[in-house]
Amino acid sequence: MAGPTTAEDRGERQQESSGPPLARRLRPPRLQLRLRTIIILGVTLVLLGVGSVWLLYGSQWLRVERVSVSGTDVLTPTQVREAAEVPVGAPMISIDTDAIETRLRAKLPRIDTVDVVRSWPHGIGLKVVERTPVLLVQKGGNFIEVDRGGVRFAMVSQAPQGVPGLQLRPASSGSAAASLRRFGEDRLVREAVRVAGALPAAVRHMTRTVKVRSYDDISLELNGGRTVDWGSSEQGALKARTLTALMKAAPDARHFDVSVPTAPASSGS
Repeated sequence: MAGPTTAEDRGERQQESSGPPLARRLRPPRLQLRLRTIIILGVTLVLLGVGSVWLLYGSQWLRVERVSVSGTDVLTPTQVREAAEVPVGAPMISIDTDAIETRLRAKLPRIDTVDVVRSWPHGIGLKVVERTPVLLVQKGGNFIEVDRGGVRFAMVSQAPQGVPGLQLRPASSGSAAASLRRFGEDRLVREAVRVAGALPAAVRHMTRTVKVRSYDDISLELNGGRTVDWGSSEQGALKARTLTALMKAAPDARHFDVSVPTAPASSGS
């Protein structure tokens, strides 16, 4: 069989040499456009990132200029601000709110909870909730305030009005002494706190002293020399309702016994 002629061979070579340049002329625009778009997007993202970091940390626009305090009663806003040690002038984003909360609770035990919030663009807010005393423990000429959780959080020179005192006087022998050994002083204080927290508002305001001899021997001393046998701290809500009804039914009584709330009693006049 005869091979290709010279003319045919020349035509094939021309077709091969002219093919690739045509493909290259058709393909590059789309590929180059895609590559250019990727580069532009990448540069834009880098610039945005650098700009955001500078705005949050390097600029003067988002820095702490004021510290506001709310919710204080006994404490003053100045005391809270000084204890918080918020770095005025620092970038807002760098403020460690958890560290401020921890610092406040450590330095000011009167604070029960605190919420540290950023108030953009220049403020830090300290929202404080103070502990409320339900009992007072006398120590020398001062009084230790105890809250509902049994936390002894502050010592004051004057007793707050409407807060009863605590007398923890377990006997040195017998069942009261055994109760003290079994439960410990802190547990008995918590039991007294539970009793004080369960008292009706009207009774709480007239209660002068909560006396604790043992776990199940807690009594109240009211204004005017009246007394209440409360028993243990159990069934506090029921005992509170029973005492309220008993005091209404026998307003001239001097002694009330709700230690067994299903069988209350009153005596004296």
